[in-house]
Amino acid sequence: MTSAIIIIILVIVALYFVFRKKGKITPAVIDLEPTEYKKLLTEHVSFYQKLTDTDKDRFEQMIADFLAETNIEGIGTEITPLDRTLIASSAVIPIFGFPEWKYKNLTNIILYPDTFDKDFQFEGENRNIMGMVGTGYMNGQMLLSRAALTKGFSKNSGKENAAIHEFVHLLDKADGDTDGVPETFIPHEYAEPWLKMMHQEMHKISEGHSDINPYALTNEAEFLAVASEYFFEKPTELQHKHPELYAELSRIFGQNLAD
Repeated sequence: MTSAIIIIILVIVALYFVFRKKGKITPAVIDLEPTEYKKLLTEHVSFYQKLTDTDKDRFEQMIADFLAETNIEGIGTEITPLDRTLIASSAVIPIFGFPEWKYKNLTNIILYPDTFDKDFQFEGENRNIMGMVGTGYMNGQMLLSRAALTKGFSKNSGKENAAIHEFVHLLDKADGDTDGVPETFIPHEYAEPWLKMMHQEMHKISEGHSDINPYALTNEAEFLAVASEYFFEKPTELQHKHPELYAELSRIFGQNLAD
């Protein structure tokens, strides 16, 4: 088993350098000036637009810190300033209530031009993966689809934001288990009530009595990620339709976003 894993790692590393030499893997561009990132945030990130001037300054600093600490590269595409801005925003939004928190379980983000399949191919059929957090030999890696990334910050995103979804998985994983209970953010006494509420809402989804994306039924980790998308994309709607769920997510993320 160990030998097989080592061989897989060596193959992936070899492919990485082959693709990079051929120009299929493209390093991210050099950082923009702060004023240029500010312009992109103002145009494309509604979360940022709603902040006070003081919080906008803090958001921008968290963006800069994240980009300084995280490598972003493209496969089959060049990384643009907007890509970097949206990826960094996706990372900062879930942790904005905890400005000192860092993604210690992330080193590299790979951006694909579109959805990809289980073999990481972005051409052909059966491409339905919008993003994923690596495990095992892929630990510390995140893969994202630019199409999904861009849609998540568009006006027609609805309750969905694929990149935020993946970063919530990283928060969940920070305690060692991707299980829907981010113990780093949930005090021990709230873990059991959160699980109870989660299972109650999953039952409502399965019965067709909830507007939460049925993908949340996959498991507890996916419920947390899907519900978090809803929380950050449509907080007022979530508070109105699911007040208890909104209150728990507000506690978890240390943010009250509803108008």
